[in-house]
Amino acid sequence: MNKRILIIEDEEKIARVLQLELNHEGYHTESAFTGKKGLERAEAEEWDLILLDVMLPELNGIEVLRRYRNKNGSTPVILLTARDAVPDKVNGLDHGANDYVTKPFEIEELLARIRACFRTNVRESRSEGEVDELKIHDLKLNLGTRDIHRQGKRIELTSREFDLLVYLLQNKNQVLSREQILTHVWGYDFAGDTNVVDVYIRYLRKKIDYPFELQLIHTYRGVGYSLKEPV
Repeated sequence: MNKRILIIEDEEKIARVLQLELNHEGYHTESAFTGKKGLERAEAEEWDLILLDVMLPELNGIEVLRRYRNKNGSTPVILLTARDAVPDKVNGLDHGANDYVTKPFEIEELLARIRACFRTNVRESRSEGEVDELKIHDLKLNLGTRDIHRQGKRIELTSREFDLLVYLLQNKNQVLSREQILTHVWGYDFAGDTNVVDVYIRYLRKKIDYPFELQLIHTYRGVGYSLKEPV
């Protein structure tokens, strides 16, 4: 299931750009444009991460964070701050922010910080004895660090490609229909058709199969796909 990110940002153009970039990475996003509305949305639903601007109308970002942390201590929050707002950064971290990014920022930096927050959150929430690593043949995926290697070579995946590979690994050697994959990776409420599965399988193959001699992803025409151990 794709992770849900709430963007609380009063500049609607910035919020829209963030939504487009994060949606492209496979995240589900929603936006709120005032501190009061953002706090209401944050407390009303379950979020995997919150991007919180400090300078907000009605209720500033630090106050939103303070009130939110009184009820939720685990959801990662990344502050978006002005370049010279050192007191805001310190105050935000003291009130429970996980990280901050200074404006203007490069989207690649923000994406990296989001991934880092998710890695930290997964490690902290993982129960003792739970398996961190999924593997098949010479392909290994670490759920905690989100690192992927094949034959010792590191493989970089987008968030959606990662979720797809996790689902295939969790059901390795089983044939999965497009409908099963769509439901578990994109969610029950996904409005598109099953062709998106074929597209992302192709993306995944380019990264984990085609550079190597043995291919692990197999197509079953009219049925779906399977990640199988080589015979």
